Amino acid sequence: MQHSIPVDTLGPQGEIMAQAVQTCVHCGFCLPACPTYRLLGEEMDSPRGRIFLMKEALEGGLALEETTPYVDRCLGCLACVPACPSGVAYGDLLASFRAYVEPQRRDRPVDQRVQRLLIRQTLPYTGRFRTAARAGRLGKPLARVLPDKLSAMVNLLPDRLPQAAPLPDFYPAQGARRARVALLVGCVQQALAPEINWATLRVLSRNGVEVIIPRGQGCCGALSMHIGQGEQARALARANLRIFPADVDAIVTNAAGCGSGMHEYPTLFHGLTQEDEAAAFAAKALDISLFLSRLGMVAPQPLAQPLRAAYHDACHLANAQGVRSEPRALLSAIPNLTLLEIPEGELCCGSAGVYNLEQPQIAGQLGERKARNILATGAEAIVTGNIGCMTQIAAHLARLGRPLPVWHTVQVLDRAYSNE
Repeated sequence: MQHSIPVDTLGPQGEIMAQAVQTCVHCGFCLPACPTYRLLGEEMDSPRGRIFLMKEALEGGLALEETTPYVDRCLGCLACVPACPSGVAYGDLLASFRAYVEPQRRDRPVDQRVQRLLIRQTLPYTGRFRTAARAGRLGKPLARVLPDKLSAMVNLLPDRLPQAAPLPDFYPAQGARRARVALLVGCVQQALAPEINWATLRVLSRNGVEVIIPRGQGCCGALSMHIGQGEQARALARANLRIFPADVDAIVTNAAGCGSGMHEYPTLFHGLTQEDEAAAFAAKALDISLFLSRLGMVAPQPLAQPLRAAYHDACHLANAQGVRSEPRALLSAIPNLTLLEIPEGELCCGSAGVYNLEQPQIAGQLGERKARNILATGAEAIVTGNIGCMTQIAAHLARLGRPLPVWHTVQVLDRAYSNE
């Protein structure tokens, strides 16, 4: 695909966008992999179509307002990336284009601008989000009369917010120390499911890993990147670049979206003075399942009772980070656990960062489809590696009147080590 994108006028990310556009040969292998194309059947709602639209907008052949509705409907699930024979860096293109477009947008209705402001000012900050979530729970009875986008936010909230003891600065290894890591605790996850971080500490400790939890760490910036807030994402990332120590074996994350966001730091800082530092940080960022697989996991005990669990591939773990076999191998090592595959397992659940808040209708269709496919397995529980997926799947199973436990991979490992 030929292009005349004015790279020099687009800032540091211009080169990244031009390269991705040029790499696309318009073959169409991405179409059947794309959830929105499968749902809507529209060429412009496919990765190939969106690349064409972004190219035209960057070259000045299309107004941004003609392009943004289709780009907005992209989940950013990156299912197109493993399907692409040409190696198009679609994720880099999407994030860079959204960051380029967002400051210029004038096409959002007032309610969407208000929602964007709420997302920007609450989700990346655990304390603010916890306060907002408590207030939102009180508004649940009014969800039916709220605008669609606001009711989507309220309906995804759990019935109660769990309480957990504050995390320590340091958690020792059991027995001989095999590794020393720093843990990213996350923002939304720490409010909605703080027990995931405690399970992570116990599992790492049981495997001889010493854990540092850096004080002052915050959101990784992934949520801001997802909505085109490049400057906010860089500010959040810079804070973590300063705070996280360099003398660790890995920076462990237990949220697929966070891990994916941290791996995007080199793109986020491309052409800037911190590009090398960002690349070094990203190279050390490892999902908990990948880290344990490389380390060699200590054999877990059998679960107290046999369990049939369906494993859901979080898109930002499977597609963005290429981590598919590792969590399955860890779980399969647990005696008394039968792991089940979900029909259409490659299809996004509809969470996708803040997608289920911004595009509730499409996200709702995908969420219900995922929930029904899970139920078809006969599973007694669901296991996955991302808090957004956990929230989305739990909400849609409840709407179908079939609530099931939804656990993080590390929580199941923790239960096995405790023989629960």
